Amino acid sequence: MSEQLTPEPILSLTGVRFRWPDGPLLLDIDRFELAQGERVFLQGASGSGKSTLLGLIAGIHQPEAGQVRIHGLDLVGLRASARDRVRGSELGYVFQQFNLVPYLSVLENVLLPLTFSADRRARAEQHGAPRDQALELLRALGLDDELASRSPGNLSVGQQQRVAVARALLGRPPLLICDEPTSALDANARDDFLDLLIRSVEASQAALIFVSHDPSLAGHFPRQLRLQDGELRAL
Repeated sequence: MSEQLTPEPILSLTGVRFRWPDGPLLLDIDRFELAQGERVFLQGASGSGKSTLLGLIAGIHQPEAGQVRIHGLDLVGLRASARDRVRGSELGYVFQQFNLVPYLSVLENVLLPLTFSADRRARAEQHGAPRDQALELLRALGLDDELASRSPGNLSVGQQQRVAVARALLGRPPLLICDEPTSALDANARDDFLDLLIRSVEASQAALIFVSHDPSLAGHFPRQLRLQDGELRAL
C-alpha cells in the first residue's frame, strides 16, 4: 500500500522569535501551520503582537530566529524585493482602514494587485479577463456594476469594505489575511459581512486568518487561537 502524502501547508511558522530593537521578546511561536482552505480566528489584546505577527507572515518584518514559510518558501533571509514578490502573489490583505486608493475607481482598486504581481495576473488570466472577474467578484459581494466606476469616497463604509475584499480575492491568492475589518460596523452588518466573507473564501479555496480583539466573532471559525504572552494558544 502506498503511503498517502500530507499536503504541504499554505503557511508554516517554526521557532519564530521577534522583538523590536532594545525591547522585550514580543513573539515566541514554536510551531503554527495553516492548511489550504482552513479558516482561523486570531484574538489578542491591544499590544499583544497581532499586527507584528501579520507583518512577519507578509514578509514586512523579519524575525530574529525561526522560519516563516509560504508554500514551502522561507521568507526569512530573502531580499526585500523577493519578499515583496511573494506577498504580491500569495497574499490577499483586507486592512482595518481598507486602504482603497481614493483617486482610482472601484474597479481600478480591485484590479490594482494584478499590476504589482505578474504571477497573480497570470493566475487570474487563466480564468478569463481580469476585468470580468473583478466585476463578478463585486457582484458576488453585493455591489452593482454601476458602482464600479465610482470613487471609493462615494461609497458607504460597508461598500468600501466589500471592495477591499474583492481586491484581496482577485487573482486567487492562497492566503487571505483580514486585520480587524469589522471594527467600523454595527452588529447586524458585521455578521452579514462575515457570512459573505466566508462564502467568498470558500469559493476561492483560500486559507483565511481573521484577526480581531472581539471574541464574539470566534464562532464563525472552526479554529480559534489567542495570541498571549507572545504565544499562540487555543481559545
